[in-house]
Amino acid sequence: MKRRVFCLFVFTFLCSAQIQTITANRLRAHVKFLASDLLEGRGVGARGGDLACGYIAAQLELAGAKPAGENGSYFQEFPLVGVSTRPEAHLSALGHGKKASFHWLADFVGCSQRQRTLDSFDAEAVFVGHGIVAPEFQWDDFKGVDVRGKVLIFLTNEPPSTDERFFAGRALTYYGRWTYKFEEALRKGAVAALIIHTTPTAGYGWNVVCNSWGREQLQNKLQKGQPALAFAGWLSEQAGERLLAIAGKTVDKLEAMANSPQFRPIPLGVRLHGRFSATVRDVQTRNVAGLIPGSDPLLQSEAVIFSAHWDHFGIGQPVNGDRIYNGAVDNATGCAMLMEIARAWASLEQKPRLSALFLAVSAEESGLLGSQYYAAHPLFPLNKTAAAFNFDAFYPFGLTADVLVTGAERTTLWPLVKEAAKRMELKIAPDPRPEQGSYFRSDHFSFAKVGIPSFSIQMGEKFVAKPDGYGRQVFEEYNTRHYHQPSDEYHADWDFSGMIRLARFGFLLGVNTANLERLPAWQEEGEFLGLRVRNRVR
Repeated sequence: MKRRVFCLFVFTFLCSAQIQTITANRLRAHVKFLASDLLEGRGVGARGGDLACGYIAAQLELAGAKPAGENGSYFQEFPLVGVSTRPEAHLSALGHGKKASFHWLADFVGCSQRQRTLDSFDAEAVFVGHGIVAPEFQWDDFKGVDVRGKVLIFLTNEPPSTDERFFAGRALTYYGRWTYKFEEALRKGAVAALIIHTTPTAGYGWNVVCNSWGREQLQNKLQKGQPALAFAGWLSEQAGERLLAIAGKTVDKLEAMANSPQFRPIPLGVRLHGRFSATVRDVQTRNVAGLIPGSDPLLQSEAVIFSAHWDHFGIGQPVNGDRIYNGAVDNATGCAMLMEIARAWASLEQKPRLSALFLAVSAEESGLLGSQYYAAHPLFPLNKTAAAFNFDAFYPFGLTADVLVTGAERTTLWPLVKEAAKRMELKIAPDPRPEQGSYFRSDHFSFAKVGIPSFSIQMGEKFVAKPDGYGRQVFEEYNTRHYHQPSDEYHADWDFSGMIRLARFGFLLGVNTANLERLPAWQEEGEFLGLRVRNRVR
């Protein structure tokens, strides 16, 4: 153990000069270009997205990274299907002698997952609470009730708890994510699924839902005969109240019932009718991959992954006359850090033992589709991938004093994380909003699901020489006014010092990981441990 620590210290000293080359001017130049109107919001399957991929590939090549994609290129191509629900989408409810109609964007958003130009349903609505089946928590919202062919109505999130042994306490588990709810609806044979949105439980406003779901939805291409929902979408809180009022119920009363383990599905006595026309198109997109080989010839098939998503929302609904969703913070910042870490890594005179794969993934905003594709079609064997460090959305508003590495404590990398934080004069902060389930909302989760120790490196809320509460104020302002909005734009007065510190932290952590004598693993209590154990090679 002492020998390992000494070797890491020596290597850290030798690479300190490269760390210093990660500077504000370099980060600024990348962010300014990737977030410019020229790239039109970096839409997947659009001109701006192609330009972003070309730029990132060129920067990786300039840095000295070798092409790691297909056919000797920097690209990993894969197909998607884009489904755009038309504004004339119709949704109505009838029951108990009452009727209600719901309007596109104002009341509901979503799309058919059957990838058809016209789809519809007419079926009974059943309220299923949080819609969770979690045997490890002795929780089953369905209780064996047959909901095949029904429209399932869900609440956001999961049952509240302060006990970490039950649904991880305040921290949201995957059971609370919207992706899980639609997956469970399909497993149960439902025809459609609708989630009632509230801002406190979702962690973002209805405007964010509209901007995300009121536009083209990218989906993995269905195989012949593969089942899918006729509609997967959201109701605004007000629309949810109108729907439940037909059945003489309210969101608050049903939520109180749904938070009990004795909850059973409640037929609402309401039929929901939906009819949706859509534009459906094939979309070809790509991940960008550059490789810097390791120094150990016996370990050429082993690698550390650095990832960031390059996509944003392209051109969409105008807000204050602006239709370009530039995505400066989300995620031109992460891409800039990825490219600069690659450049610094390539300039190391003595490379780490393992290779480094720099991966800019597509379609994160559509449900982590690019990283999911990589996990299913890895360029390096999953069982020989040491770790994956992800970079997503950084606030260029000053020098950060702390770092978030949610999930790192569940891996054997934890001592290295603490060591790198100490060297970069960073405190490791707890997740300030565990109820929002950030661990399941970025690309590292796709890698974790196939067993790779993975987490995102993110800014905390403490800023040097800033008053208490400044970080929270910055987050709340961005989350409320700019997240998934056209106003997420580059500004010339941005302070990149915090991004510099976190990029250097990620670089140092990656170097030390790539020099470990044994591949990292998940701790015994983690749900991803079994995947790693089954695939372990050394």
